[in-house]
Amino acid sequence: MLIMNRLSLETRVQILALLCEGASLRSISRLADVSINTVSKLLVDAGKACTAFHDDKVRGVKARRVQVDEIWSFTAAKQKNVAAMKKPVEGAGDTWTWTALDADTKLIISWLVGGRDSEYAMAFMDDLKSRLATRVQLTSDGHKAYLEAVEGAFGSDIDYAMLVKVFGPGPEGQRRYSPAECIGSVKHRVEGNPDPKHVSTSYAERQNLTMRMHMRRFTRLTNAFSKKFENHMHMVALYAVWYNFVKQHKSLKGLSPAMAAGISQTLWSMTDLANMVDATLPKHGPRGPYKKRTT
Repeated sequence: MLIMNRLSLETRVQILALLCEGASLRSISRLADVSINTVSKLLVDAGKACTAFHDDKVRGVKARRVQVDEIWSFTAAKQKNVAAMKKPVEGAGDTWTWTALDADTKLIISWLVGGRDSEYAMAFMDDLKSRLATRVQLTSDGHKAYLEAVEGAFGSDIDYAMLVKVFGPGPEGQRRYSPAECIGSVKHRVEGNPDPKHVSTSYAERQNLTMRMHMRRFTRLTNAFSKKFENHMHMVALYAVWYNFVKQHKSLKGLSPAMAAGISQTLWSMTDLANMVDATLPKHGPRGPYKKRTT
């Protein structure tokens, strides 16, 4: 009887940890001494499992203040170069990741990967609404797509404000790879009665930095960008569960965001995350002896 080959739990934990610590697929392949296809397969399995887990567990969140933001990246090629691609890839171009963060517990309540238009904004807000158990104060940046999306998802059952930042001119004649200097901001009340003291997107923007540091495909000026749109989503799904359940947040005195939000009673380890992924995979029994096919 032949038994199907499978990575050890120790190796799976190592690969998942490296994925969440900003290593590229090829570097993980070298460090873990496995093929890059093995790393990709585990990423896909983990992404599907984490998507289902987040969808099921992050519900009934009793938040008070929620901040939303979008972070840019790209798949296969930047949008301006998509038309010139020799081998077009489905989903190529600008890829935006939307996140909704509980400002008190730092929990990622909702995330969405796709475009930055009104259709995605509405899907994002509908999902956020479905996960909340309380009326919240919501703050977004000045992206106009939020206006209709928030109205459609929450109606008047929200205290909503926009924080519109004012940027100064960039250095003339120089290329830059980060936003221009922020020289001010304006707070706009949109709905309800938001507290001006808490109209902020600082926590969401800081979480964007954590995403860039912990997911290699978000790193600027490298060749580690996503080659497939689906893999980008799988990595964000894995990151969200890792961030919510495994990562200890300094401001929470050693708790994970999920513990602070009352969603989890214990601090997860990477082994717990790997076991959760394994529990979703089909079970393979021993293979029987080879039989020649007959006609």
